[in-house]
Amino acid sequence: MKRKRVALVLAGGAARGAYEIGVVQYVLEEVAASLGRPLRFDILCGTSVGALNACGFAAWAHEGKAAVSRLLHVWHSLRLESLVRTDVRSLLTSFGLRATNVPAREGGMLDPTGIEELVHESIPFERIDENLAEGHVDALTVSTTHVQSGRTVVFVQTASGKLPRWSADPTIEPRAVKIRAPHALASAAIPILFRSVRIDGEFHCDGGLRQNVPLSPARRLGADALLVINPRFVETRGAERSASRNQGGSGAQPPSVYAALAPADPKKEEAFPGPLFLLGKTLNALLLDRIDTDLARLESVNRILDAGTRAWGEEFIPTLNATLGYAPGHGLRPLRPMLVRASRDIGALASDFVRAHQSTMTGITGRVMRRLAASSGDPNESDLLSYVLFDGRFAKELIELGWSDAKDRHDELCDFFRGLG
Repeated sequence: MKRKRVALVLAGGAARGAYEIGVVQYVLEEVAASLGRPLRFDILCGTSVGALNACGFAAWAHEGKAAVSRLLHVWHSLRLESLVRTDVRSLLTSFGLRATNVPAREGGMLDPTGIEELVHESIPFERIDENLAEGHVDALTVSTTHVQSGRTVVFVQTASGKLPRWSADPTIEPRAVKIRAPHALASAAIPILFRSVRIDGEFHCDGGLRQNVPLSPARRLGADALLVINPRFVETRGAERSASRNQGGSGAQPPSVYAALAPADPKKEEAFPGPLFLLGKTLNALLLDRIDTDLARLESVNRILDAGTRAWGEEFIPTLNATLGYAPGHGLRPLRPMLVRASRDIGALASDFVRAHQSTMTGITGRVMRRLAASSGDPNESDLLSYVLFDGRFAKELIELGWSDAKDRHDELCDFFRGLG
C-alpha cells in the first residue's frame, strides 16, 4: 500500500511557538519508537512563528529526528534583552514626531534586528533547496498578509519549482518561490509589534491575520493527513468536551469543536482594563484562528465521503468529483486531521515565569516585562506578555508543555500515524 503523505501544520503565536517544538520532538522520538519506525513529515506549512519553525524543519529535514535538536538549541539560546527592544524610530515615525521617508506601515513597537539576525544565522535556508531535491521533504509553505490588498499570500516551494493545481480563491494568492529568511520574517511580523517586511517591492506582514493555521495549503499540496499544532489555549466546559468525544460518525472528532469561552467574571467588569491588557486582546483578535470551524467542516466532508463510499462503493468519490466538474485526480477526498493544542493558558505561564524570575530581569526590557506581568493583576490575562517573552528559559517550559500534551495523547498519535502506512 502506498504510504500516505503527512503534513505538519504549525500555527502562529510569536514566543508561544516553542510549544510546537515540544510536540514534534515527542512525535519524532517517542511515537516513532512505539511504532518501531522513523516518522517524517512530507509537507511543512507554517504561519507566523510557525513559519520560522517550518523553515527550520525543512532546512534540517535530511537529519531526520535530529532536526528537532537543532531547533531546540535555537529556542534555548533566546536572550530577552537582545530580542525585545523598543523601536524608537518606528514609534516616533508612526506618531509623526520624526521626519523620515520610511512608510508608516513599516513601523512597529519592537526593533526586529535581533530576531532578524537570529533567523539569518540559525537557519540554513539554502539547504531547503537541497532537501527538496533529495526528497527529504516534498513541499514547504509560508503564509503572509500582503499589506496593500489584505490578501493572504502563500509562498510555496516544491522540488519542481512549480505550483500545484490551485483552485481559484480571491483571498489567497499562491506564489512559487525559493523560500528565504525575508519570507519567514514577513510571516512572523505581527502588526503593532513588528514592522512589515518588503518582498519584491511589496510590504508583507503576519499571515495569521487571515490564515493563522494554514490547513488550505497543506490540502492543496496533496496531503492525506494533517498533524496540526496550535499553542493557543481554549478553555472548554467539561460537558462539551465529553460531547465532542461521544459524537457518532466515522473518524475521530476534532478536539474542541464545541469549545466555549469561560463565563465572564463580574468583578473584573467593574474596572476598565489598561492599555497593555487591551493591546494583548487586540493581538489575540488579529490572530484569531478558526481552526475548530475548519476542522469541523473537514470532518463533515470526511463523513459524507465515507458514507457515500459505504453505500455506493469505491467509485462514489471519483463519480462525485466528475459530476462537480473536477479534473481526474482532483476534487474532494478524505483528509485525516489531528489537532494538538496547548492544555494550559500560556499567558498565565508567562506571567508566572516573569514573577518567578524578576531578579534576573534587569534593564529597560526587564522593567517592561515586569510591568506586563503586573498590568492586569491577573496572570490569566497576560496575553501580550506571552507574545513577546522571547526567553530561552521560558521557551524550555513551553517545550516541556508541548512534550507533555503530546504524551497525554500518545495512543491517539500512534493510531494517527499507524493508519498512514
